[in-house]
Amino acid sequence: MASKAYQGAGGLVRVPFRRRLKPWKRRHNITHAKIRCAGERAMTTLKGWRLLRKLRCSTNRITDFVKAILVLHHTPA
Repeated sequence: MASKAYQGAGGLVRVPFRRRLKPWKRRHNITHAKIRCAGERAMTTLKGWRLLRKLRCSTNRITDFVKAILVLHHTPA
């Protein structure tokens, strides 16, 4: 999932439609925005905690930490 700035990226990158939108394209954009919003909100939380700046371990372990935190962030309380 990418923002409108990645128009023409093709391949596996999914971008929202632009300009005059038919109803199905509008629905696609709404769904796209909902999915991106969840990821963006979680990454903003991580950046606010400044957790990634303080970690001093291998990048593989950092990836595991981020995945675990995102799962916990998206789990309803």
